[in-house]
Amino acid sequence: MHYVYCPLCGSKLVNKEAGDDGLVPYCEQCKKYWFDSFASCVIVLTYNQFDEIVLCRQGYLSDKYTSITSGYISPGENAEETAVREVKEELGIDIQNLEYAGTYWFERGQMLMHGFMGYSPKCELVLSKEIDSAQWVPVMEAPKTMFPDRPGNALYDVYKRFLKKPGLKVNSKC
Repeated sequence: MHYVYCPLCGSKLVNKEAGDDGLVPYCEQCKKYWFDSFASCVIVLTYNQFDEIVLCRQGYLSDKYTSITSGYISPGENAEETAVREVKEELGIDIQNLEYAGTYWFERGQMLMHGFMGYSPKCELVLSKEIDSAQWVPVMEAPKTMFPDRPGNALYDVYKRFLKKPGLKVNSKC
């Protein structure tokens, strides 16, 4: 989001030099810079001991494609806490091991996605109201229903990183 008015006092902001950042919206009343802001989110590929991942369908995103767990980072939370919380809220799963999988810019949503891979033994899924359906799917079959691979699709970036994971049974055949 690009600020035009001060969120604190409502004054119209002016552009002011801010070191290496160049011209940045500035409130002359509050004496504060207002750098552009964006949402920070997590995206979590949840997997089990059988090389299966959880794919979810959410009607408000697509009636055709599936994805993995994602959600916004709440103020005061770090990305790891959010990843664990979102998987618990949306799928009813307690993550036992969480691995970082990089950051990804999602242009369409103006979001920074923090990617993770989370391990849980296979268990029954307990879905939140946000999730229309979800299931454990063999990792190599997942692309059949996932959102298409294209630039800016963090789902595929995390998925491809998971495929390179040491110990994955599909890799032991190569």
